Amino acid sequence: MPKSLTAREVEALTMDGLHRVDHGLYLQIRRGGATRSWLLRYRFKGRPTWMGLGPARVLTLTEAKRRALASQRLILDGIDPAKARKAERRPAAMTFAECAKKYVETHKAGWKNEKHIAQWTSTLETYANPVIGKLAVDQVDADHVFKILEPIWTTKTETATRLRGRLERVLDWARATGLRSGENPARWKEGLSHRLPAPGKVQRKTAHHGAVPYAEIPALMKRLGELTSISARALSFTILTAARTGETIGATWNEIDLKAKVWVIPAERMKAGKEHRVSLSDAAVALLKSLPRRGDHVFAAHDPTQPLSNMAMLQCLRGLRGGKGETVHGFRSGFSTWAAELTNHPREIVEASLAHEVGNAVELAYKRTDYLVKRAKLMKDWAAFVTSGKAKAA
Repeated sequence: MPKSLTAREVEALTMDGLHRVDHGLYLQIRRGGATRSWLLRYRFKGRPTWMGLGPARVLTLTEAKRRALASQRLILDGIDPAKARKAERRPAAMTFAECAKKYVETHKAGWKNEKHIAQWTSTLETYANPVIGKLAVDQVDADHVFKILEPIWTTKTETATRLRGRLERVLDWARATGLRSGENPARWKEGLSHRLPAPGKVQRKTAHHGAVPYAEIPALMKRLGELTSISARALSFTILTAARTGETIGATWNEIDLKAKVWVIPAERMKAGKEHRVSLSDAAVALLKSLPRRGDHVFAAHDPTQPLSNMAMLQCLRGLRGGKGETVHGFRSGFSTWAAELTNHPREIVEASLAHEVGNAVELAYKRTDYLVKRAKLMKDWAAFVTSGKAKAA
């Protein structure tokens, strides 16, 4: 067996290279002796490994032997000393739920609206946290991700696809901050593509929003007119403008020009991310003029600094119509169906009123109008129908 070197013998070593000093302990000399470091050579699970112990100018031979012995004792206990040291240096472990929360807090300033932030938080809390929320983020593996996605992959494909992307981003963030290492188990091409069908090949069932039949909307508007609640006023306004729930409850007075009869919804509050002008009928203007101004929000909550709850109009509708599964969003389809069946207004004018874009990429690139003047006539006819039940052909 090769003998161990003494401190004097070690000091006499000058040639570049690796020099055995003791059992598993080596001195590495580089750059003509300018750099001298202690290394431990060991085998763990049959694989040879080198691990640095520190510079010789700082650690004496005795201290280097002590460190080598401590590492060799870990090996006897079945612990890889290199991985154990890496774990000690790693930042304090965080759970997946903590990482997800931190990711949202870090990135939400760059997201377009509060709804997007809420969707991020909601999907992770609903689907991911019950499985991995309390698990250390560096312990999340491919089986965990599959367990989260598989139950909804074919039934809620769009949600599952977005969820996968969010899982991937949180885990990438954890890796970038040193909280985990290795491949990202939520990445599609890394393994999920072999365990789940491609999203585009999943047979999807189109889910339509429950809607009040357009022929029944005038009677509903009459009943809404008999109510004084802010939710009833908001619902009437939503019907008159064919707006989305979020557009109505987020409306502020500085977006509305009562004289010009135009409501300008900024891009950050629109689903498509583009500014949208809404032509206001006389009925819509009259409704707005009847509202008390209690702050910036057109439809303010009990606290005037807050907008109306996004559930308020739906609850009002259910109170008047019962549990028929009808939704506030469904009034947009009622508007579209009414225009198609009872008027001669062109489809592109109807779609523009709904903030939908019609045409191919080339046509859209050359379109320079939002048809506001023509939409004013359409919204006038719609208001006449929902307030009197009489359809007027364009």
